Amino acid sequence: MTRATTAKKAASTPAAQVHTAPRQGPGFTAFVGTGPGDPDLLTVRAVRLIQDADVIITEEPGHADLVSVVRARVAQVGEEPAGEPEIIDGGFGEDGQPLTHAARAKVVVKQAKRGLRVVRLLGGDPFLYASGPEEAQAVAKANLAFEVVPGVSSVGAVPAYAGIPLTTKDHREVAVVTCGDKVDWSRYADTPTLVLLSAVGQIGDIAKQLVAVGRSPQTPVAITRVGTTTEQQTITSTLEHVGAEARAARIAPPAIIVIGAVVDLREKLSWFETKPLFGWRVLVPRTKEQSASLSNRLREFGGVPEEVPTISVEPPRNPQQMDKAVRGLVEGRYEWIAFTSVNAVKAVREKFEEYGLDARAFSGLKIAAVGEKTAQAIADWGLRADLVPSADGSAGQSAAGLLEIWPEYDEQLDPINRVFLPRADIATENLVAGLIDLGWECDDVTAYRTVRAAPPPAPTRDAIKTGKFDAVVFTSSSTVRNLVGIAGKPHPSTIIAVIGPATAKTAEEHGLRVDVLAPKPDVELLVEALADFGASRRAALLEAGEPVTKPSDRKPSARRKKA
Repeated sequence: MTRATTAKKAASTPAAQVHTAPRQGPGFTAFVGTGPGDPDLLTVRAVRLIQDADVIITEEPGHADLVSVVRARVAQVGEEPAGEPEIIDGGFGEDGQPLTHAARAKVVVKQAKRGLRVVRLLGGDPFLYASGPEEAQAVAKANLAFEVVPGVSSVGAVPAYAGIPLTTKDHREVAVVTCGDKVDWSRYADTPTLVLLSAVGQIGDIAKQLVAVGRSPQTPVAITRVGTTTEQQTITSTLEHVGAEARAARIAPPAIIVIGAVVDLREKLSWFETKPLFGWRVLVPRTKEQSASLSNRLREFGGVPEEVPTISVEPPRNPQQMDKAVRGLVEGRYEWIAFTSVNAVKAVREKFEEYGLDARAFSGLKIAAVGEKTAQAIADWGLRADLVPSADGSAGQSAAGLLEIWPEYDEQLDPINRVFLPRADIATENLVAGLIDLGWECDDVTAYRTVRAAPPPAPTRDAIKTGKFDAVVFTSSSTVRNLVGIAGKPHPSTIIAVIGPATAKTAEEHGLRVDVLAPKPDVELLVEALADFGASRRAALLEAGEPVTKPSDRKPSARRKKA
């Protein structure tokens, strides 16, 4: 008879072994390149220094948000960031004007002299078209220790995200030009590839000068603004027409301009802006604890998730029932424990920690999990589930699927006939009834309560009602009911994606037309189904010769059917 076993590796890895950045001595400063905009392009070293910083000196307005993103992700993987760092603006003065290189250096030195761990954030790479060299020299002059953490430069990253290689086997030479008032363009008449920085406002005049020194008017040109972010926009043109077309598209800085034959490769190599959900603003109405994996998957397809908690998980009003059940578990009262959600695992684990117990208390107990996500939560505790329904079964990974494979009680084989079922207060009775039919006695215990969360901020509620979201993903009937209850119904133009038939029925009861239904009740499959929808929509627009738009770009007056 199979028993729950302790996963040695998980159980023997103490939290103290988690690696964090080494703490430097007094006055230590790190000049950290933040890359062109995508937080995922930060180096591992950069993340560790941001995690451990006492003071963070920013350069751009978006750096404060980047710090929040990095520290939140560190917390998600189980590492503990240091205390909240002090954020200091090192890019702009009190008058809102950009600081000179000398003024920025003074800010850095002043903070370094405080004897703290200082991280100076610089866009792109600190030593490439940045004020890093001047600031580092000032720190060195003050006899303070420092290090430089290279970052991904926008010079190469932005064209790469636009699908434009700067060099090929046929085009080996590239020149990077920071555009000012006095550039001798004749020097670049024969350079195969040019990368222009700070040139958006001058591109029309620059193009004329390049044609005047001998470059063909038909030379391809690409302009990519806010590259590597989901707001990235690229236009392609020629030297002859780029000035007018850039004005018509209202291209504004920051932007990278590439000139040369390599631009033509974008038609085949564009990979970022062609993602199926590129730039889609997707509403994720879930509990805060459950939204991370769903949001990360949406980002992989180019989506911009916005998490709006609709359910708050709370302890049971009367904890005595759980206390009694946990004592019974330790005393050997149960043959099985059945977990029907990740939250149930978390609730029991917290109760164990409250009593000073660990995974050894499960010795001799058989464990059932409703699905792979719940089984993983059990494994993270150092245990292994003995019974998990297959995703390929007729009922899938659900309570019904668990009942399909649950063994009947056998007096000869089973010394105990009782099952401990910790679950939510709103769970259905089907599993309990099914276990009783199989001959088991069931202690159905409320391990946690799910209550409606507070309404989201007014701008979010307005965005939901006016169609500023491109899609919303519902992972349960309760998320449908609660979102509508706290924020109102999504606009008719918003794509509605649901995890299963029951959720679809609830959505339709609330007057929503379901556009996407996951083939099986699984979060990853739900996101993949939404991505397939986005890809098909994009292909249809291209085939019809229409521009690729997002659902929020169109506002049909009546697309949803009423309940």
